Amino acid sequence: MEEKKLDVNSIIGFIIIFGILLFMLWQSKPSDEEIAAQEKAKQEQIDAVKKEQNALIENSKNVELADTQLETLPDSLKTIALNNKFGAFAYSAAQAASAENPVVKTDLLTITFDTKGGQISEVKLNKFVNYDSIPIYLVKDKNAAFNINFGTTDNRILNTKDLLFQPKVTASGENTIVSMKLKVSESKFLEYRYIIKPDNYLIDFTIKSQGLNDIINSSQEVNLDWTLKTIRHDQSIAYENRYTRLTYQLDGNIEKLGHSDEDNEIEENVNWLSYRQHFFSSILTTDKAFKKVALTSNNLVQDEEIDTVFTKSYNTKTALELSGNEFNENLGFYYGPTEVNALKAAEKGLEESIPLGWGIFGWINKYLFIPLFGFLSGVFPYGVAIIVMTVLIKLAMSFVQYKQYLSQMKMKVLKPELDAIREKYKDNKMKMQQETMALQNKAGASPLAGCLPALIQMPVFYALFMFFPTAFALRQKSFLWTDDLSSYDVIAELPFHIPLYGSHISLFPILAAIAIFFYMKLTTGQQTMSAPTQEGMPDMQKMMKYMIYFAPIMMMIFFNQYASGLSLYYFISNLISIGILLVIKNFVLDEEKIHAKIQVKKKNPKKESRFQQKMKAMMEQAEQQKSAQNNKKKK
Repeated sequence: MEEKKLDVNSIIGFIIIFGILLFMLWQSKPSDEEIAAQEKAKQEQIDAVKKEQNALIENSKNVELADTQLETLPDSLKTIALNNKFGAFAYSAAQAASAENPVVKTDLLTITFDTKGGQISEVKLNKFVNYDSIPIYLVKDKNAAFNINFGTTDNRILNTKDLLFQPKVTASGENTIVSMKLKVSESKFLEYRYIIKPDNYLIDFTIKSQGLNDIINSSQEVNLDWTLKTIRHDQSIAYENRYTRLTYQLDGNIEKLGHSDEDNEIEENVNWLSYRQHFFSSILTTDKAFKKVALTSNNLVQDEEIDTVFTKSYNTKTALELSGNEFNENLGFYYGPTEVNALKAAEKGLEESIPLGWGIFGWINKYLFIPLFGFLSGVFPYGVAIIVMTVLIKLAMSFVQYKQYLSQMKMKVLKPELDAIREKYKDNKMKMQQETMALQNKAGASPLAGCLPALIQMPVFYALFMFFPTAFALRQKSFLWTDDLSSYDVIAELPFHIPLYGSHISLFPILAAIAIFFYMKLTTGQQTMSAPTQEGMPDMQKMMKYMIYFAPIMMMIFFNQYASGLSLYYFISNLISIGILLVIKNFVLDEEKIHAKIQVKKKNPKKESRFQQKMKAMMEQAEQQKSAQNNKKKK
């Protein structure tokens, strides 16, 4: 085949085409006016972008820069914006902007941390659900905030809740450590350090800093601010809110704010703070007492019949002391049940936050009823355990009921003689009292003898009243028709709301009210027969008659929204009291024998006590003074 070569004609053709292309390009060249217009438009576009970016940067000095605005800035301008707002801590914000929020899960807790503020943003209790079978959350949807407010040497006021922390999760044996650092550089930082233990609801929490002594303004106060809105967990809003309280330990004593409306206090030397939510608590602990704390509690429930998400709002503010102008605080967060064993495991004395009653009432619950019920509930179902516990308590207190009824029988036997004394000395009140006391002393009978047994029962009565509403073991335990012994039982829903009573009918309070009615019918009748006739007695008898009906009605109304376990206790307790009273009346005490014993005692009266002798002397002296005054008037 013949090889083709590039000839002269081809070369000339290429030259001509190239020339034509150059001519066309020269013809399409813009004029000087067109070039100037294009440059102007381009510059205006650049100026507009810069103006918008500069506005964002300028606003960030005083207003929190929104995350969406921050994302629109290029990296160079983002650093400038952060620096304008956070100064030296812009380094940390720029580094942490894209970090993920750590999540730590144990058998007890699921905890989510937020890089913004370095704080806990969500706490789920893995073993519990609320009345509607929804998992229990103590912290969720920004209902809580933890913030440290401090000044810097470049005249900035910073809040840690606005700053971005760098997270790091590590393991130390069985424990998980979450480090949240707010950095100026790798060697200068503020650190929140959380230690989560697998079998404990207490999270160790330390606040430490390094190399910030030349950044923190030591002349300004450093404040810790902890807020929480408590999430509703119980079926009854009113019942839960009654036991939702801000409690704190002060110099070894337990104090609390009011449970309704707004209450606030300023206290010193506070060891721990408990944001209690009836059966669950969020508690802040400290190794060294907070020297001065401002506490605030607000009731968020305006209408207890309207469904609500939050029940109370709590706030605590306290000043932190720096060590060498650096942070060094050992704190702790307890997120868990308000239950004795769980609180004891924290080893901070937090079990004292359970409202068992003050003084002897709390002692009875702590050392008697809680161990007793713990044993019984390990042997019997919870409802049966309440019944067995009630029977044991009533049998142990039966001697008190015996003494009370015996005193009433003695007064009944003496009633004719006491009425005769009152009739004889109706015009001389002082003499009437002297003769009445003398007769009662001879017979060994006294109205006080009937009151004292009732007073002995009061500590037990009040202790049990405090025990059942706070007994975590009863929570969501069923018995007969009730699904939850820690809440009210429902046998019927009402299509309307009755003030104070509610929109449902509970059966246990009705049964307890019936039992109280029959018990009062028996005891009030006996008291009326034994009480000596005196001035005003008909009115007193009429009032006591009304009380027989009024007390059961109040019981039925008041306890309609209380724990069914408490109503079950009162029902069984009054049934047993009726039984004991009938046994004592029909088989133990005999009115004729009591009368015979009184006659013997009247012949050989017991020696008067010093108190009785003193009272007798005082009455005689008063009688003499009255006689002297009457003689002067006659003259």
